[in-house]
Amino acid sequence: MYAIIESCGKQYKVQEGEVVFFEKLDAEEGKKVTFDKVILVSEEGKVQVGNPYVKGVKVEGKVVSHGKAKKIIVFKMKPKKNYRRKQGHRQPYTKVEITSIKLASKKAETAESKETKTTEKVKA
Repeated sequence: MYAIIESCGKQYKVQEGEVVFFEKLDAEEGKKVTFDKVILVSEEGKVQVGNPYVKGVKVEGKVVSHGKAKKIIVFKMKPKKNYRRKQGHRQPYTKVEITSIKLASKKAETAESKETKTTEKVKA
C-alpha cells in the first residue's frame, strides 16, 4: 500500500515504514506529523484518486531529525565584464518516518451517502 501526498509544494510517494526527506517542517524531533493532503491511495490494486484530495485519508509520521543537505555551488558569471560571484547553499530538511496510512472507514462513507440522499429529498 502506498500514497502520494502533497507537502511543502511538492508531491511525495510514501509507504508505511519508509523514511522520507521533506523540506523544513515546523515540528520538534520525536513529535507526530499528520499529512491531510493525500492525492492518491493505492491498496491491493485498488486506486483512489482525489479531486484534488482524497477525503478521509491521512498519512501519519514521526519526525526523526532535522538537518541540512549537501552544499551546492551557485556560480554567476558575465563574460567580458569581470563579474564573477560564487555562493554556496545548504537546503534544510526534515527526516520523517511514515508510521501509518489511515484510510476512510466504510461506515463513514455510507453515513455520508445517506445524509446526501436525505438532503436531496428535502430539496426536491
